Amino acid sequence: MSNVILFNLTTVLFGVASALYLGALYAKNESLAGAGTWVCVLAAVVSTTALGVRWYESYQMGIGRIPVTNLYESLVFFAWSVNLFYLVVERKYRNRTFGAFVMPIAFFTMVFAVYNDSSIQPLVPALQSYWLHAHVITCFVGYAAFAVSAGVALMYLLKARQEEAKISVGVVGLLPPTKTLDDLVYRAIIWGFPFLTAGIITGAAWANYAWGTYWSWDPKETWSLIVWLVYAAFLHARVTRGWHGRRAAILSIVGFLATIMCYLGVNLVLSGLHSYGGS
Repeated sequence: MSNVILFNLTTVLFGVASALYLGALYAKNESLAGAGTWVCVLAAVVSTTALGVRWYESYQMGIGRIPVTNLYESLVFFAWSVNLFYLVVERKYRNRTFGAFVMPIAFFTMVFAVYNDSSIQPLVPALQSYWLHAHVITCFVGYAAFAVSAGVALMYLLKARQEEAKISVGVVGLLPPTKTLDDLVYRAIIWGFPFLTAGIITGAAWANYAWGTYWSWDPKETWSLIVWLVYAAFLHARVTRGWHGRRAAILSIVGFLATIMCYLGVNLVLSGLHSYGGS
């Protein structure tokens, strides 16, 4: 299918962008970083086209569904979201060093997608609902924001260690100041948390439509609640306790690890209504 060819090209572009950003960081070469940005823009165009083509091809097959319903499609949509969110961050903060820590997430997500079934399969009747669109899209926009937050949190930990040692040279010295990184960790979560909340609410509505109950303590539902509580704790600690710096960065990374468990670990390892075993 032509959409798979475009997604494979997207994988290559994300790999090239990651290599350019990493190379620019180590070589202290702004031209390489600029090339990385243009590759990300090209990848955004190609991946958006691929999603549209896959949607169109599903209608040609008589299935006609949004392309975010199995593991392969969710992976490519997640990578697409991470790339777009990163480009917004880069433009806002006028700093391309973020790419070396964020774009590899999109690249390895696409690599993982390549090794999964890319065929277009019809949905079971219970899942044929417009709630699907709202649930999946809001969840993955939130996941993308958390991915960026975790990547920036890693940058913060590296930069903070260097500042404590009063060292300003080397690769880490090129990273933005810790204050900027700390602010972005928080802002990315501020952006992602409402989308995660909306995803859980629309998921509950979809579950009631499909199975007649809003909440059944399915493993996915349980882990989505855990992720929500981690990020709620982050925001609560930030606002009421003034949590900044290292503790906030570590909690951001813990939250993203919980997100990965919710997204992939539960779906691939545990059985439940959200299992991708039949995808």
